[in-house]
Amino acid sequence: MPRKSGSASGSGGRSGAPRKKSWNKSQSGGKGNPVGAKKSLGQHFLRDQGVVDAIVGAAHLTRDDTVLEIGPGPGILTGRLVEQAGRVVAVELDDRFAAALLARYADSPRVAIVHADILEVDPVVLVGQAVMPTTPHLDPLVKEREQSADRVSTPNSHSDATSTPHPDSLLKERGQGEVRWKAVANIPYYITSPILRHLLEASVPPELAVIMVQKEVAERICAQPGDLSLLAVSVQYYATPELLFAVPASAFQPPPKVDSAVVRLTPHTAPLFPDVPTERYFEMVRAGFSQRRKQLANSLSAGLQRSKAEVVALLAAADIDPERRAETLTLEEWATICRRGMFAEMSSPSEQSTGVAH
Repeated sequence: MPRKSGSASGSGGRSGAPRKKSWNKSQSGGKGNPVGAKKSLGQHFLRDQGVVDAIVGAAHLTRDDTVLEIGPGPGILTGRLVEQAGRVVAVELDDRFAAALLARYADSPRVAIVHADILEVDPVVLVGQAVMPTTPHLDPLVKEREQSADRVSTPNSHSDATSTPHPDSLLKERGQGEVRWKAVANIPYYITSPILRHLLEASVPPELAVIMVQKEVAERICAQPGDLSLLAVSVQYYATPELLFAVPASAFQPPPKVDSAVVRLTPHTAPLFPDVPTERYFEMVRAGFSQRRKQLANSLSAGLQRSKAEVVALLAAADIDPERRAETLTLEEWATICRRGMFAEMSSPSEQSTGVAH
C-alpha cells in the first residue's frame, strides 16, 4: 500500500438509487491558486464555491461535530468547515500549505493544523486530541495530548504511536464517552484505496465520510451486484456508500484529466457478518476476484490453490452456481461461502490481508 499522501483538493486531499447532480462550468469561478500544484502529490485545487458548499452540506455538520479534513491545501474547504463544525483537524503533507494554514488559524482554538502524512498517523488520535479538555485539573490528559502532538507534528516522525494510551481510552476513563468524528476529503486519485482503508478500518470509524474521488472510482464504490469489484465489496463491507453528485474537471485548478464525484460513506454501526472473521472473508473475496473474467469455480480454485472439484463442492454447499462470476455475488453470498465447513481446509497458507482494495 502506498505510504505517501498529499493535498489534492481545492482546500488541500446508503443503499438506494444514487442521487446524481452535476455542476456546470458556469458555476466555477475564482483565479487559480498562485502556489504551484505538485504533480507528485496529485494536487488539483478546488476553486468552485458551489461545490465546496455542497460538500459541507453533505456532511450534515453541527457545532457538536469534530471534522477531520484530509489535504486542506490553500483552505477553501477548511474555511467552510470551520464555520459549520465545532472543531476541525486538518492534515496537510505539503509544507507550504501547512505553514500558511498554521499562521491563518494560529488564534483559533477550534482548529488544529497537522503537518503530516495522513497514512502515517492514527485519525482517532488526532480527533481525540481535538476533543480533550485542557483545564488544569486534567493534567494527565493535557500531557498525553502534548506528547501525541509532538509525535504527529512532523511527517518524518517515526515514534511508536502505541507507546502511550489511546485518546479514546483516556476519554472513556474520564467518563466523556467515545470519540465521535466525521471525515471530509478530496482524495488524490493515486492513493484513494489506502485512504479509504485508513478511515474505514480506524479503531473508531467516522460517523460518516464525505469524499471526492475520480468519478469512475465513485461509480465502482457504489456499484451493485452484477457489476461489483473488489473495491466495491471492500468498501461496502464497512460502510454504505451514496454517490451524491459529479464534479467537472473545470472546477479545479489545474484541471485534472477526468471528472470527479462526491461520495458519502456511512460506516455500519455493527459488523455485517459477526460470525465470519474479517481476514477469512477477504481471503475468499480476493481469491474470487483474482481472475475476474473467469467463472467463480476457476477463480477460487486458482486463488485458494485448491482443486476445482473441492471448490465446486464448497459452492454447492453454499447453494451458489460455480459458473457465476465474482462480480455477481452479494456480500451475503461471500459470507455464506465462508461459513461452509470446507473453508478451514481450503484456506490458503498465503498472506491473509483485509481491507479496502485497489
